[in-house]
Amino acid sequence: MSRISTFYLLAYNSFQTVGWTLSLIKILYNLLATASINGTYASAGNLICFLQCAAFLEVIHGAIGIVPSGVLLPLMQWGGRTHFVLAIVRKLDELQELPSVFITFLAWSMGEVIRYSHYAFSCSGNCPSWMTYLRYTAFIVLYPLGVGPGEIWTMYQALPFIKKKNLYADSFSGLPFSYYDFLKVVVLVAYPFLWFKLYLHMFKQRRAKLYKRHDKKTT
Repeated sequence: MSRISTFYLLAYNSFQTVGWTLSLIKILYNLLATASINGTYASAGNLICFLQCAAFLEVIHGAIGIVPSGVLLPLMQWGGRTHFVLAIVRKLDELQELPSVFITFLAWSMGEVIRYSHYAFSCSGNCPSWMTYLRYTAFIVLYPLGVGPGEIWTMYQALPFIKKKNLYADSFSGLPFSYYDFLKVVVLVAYPFLWFKLYLHMFKQRRAKLYKRHDKKTT
């Protein structure tokens, strides 16, 4: 990797680390100040929407080969999260005070602070072993927490509002199904299947990263 690419990735991952840290601070401050999860979206929603949109750069990073992630998995994760936060939560005020949105945003923020910090340390060439362990262990809890009682439960609760408002009717007018029908398939079939695929991929990465580090120490 060239010095320019390394410097760019260090800057990008540092930027995302700061952004998600600020998001986490906003969520926790709102929780402590109000003794309630209400206001989570109002306090951090716009920032999270911006950071998630900016993460499309990671799809481009994989496409042009400056990171080894490829295109498909980053695109799946980016597409799922961006659809969730922009097309559903941001669009429907009725969802924004739900506990499932708080769970999602908290899990996302914690996970992304760890992930981007690890990437930034790796770009600097000096990643502590504890950071690598945290990166490939915290997801075991945070990932299913954010997806199950977070994203999937929020989308399930959104279905009655989407049906009532006939959301995105114009965009789906030329199709034999509505956005409501589309989201039901996403919630019941696509999301669990794709999530499980990504989850298993993370365990493969965990074995490769942690056992590789362990083998280096023992040789």
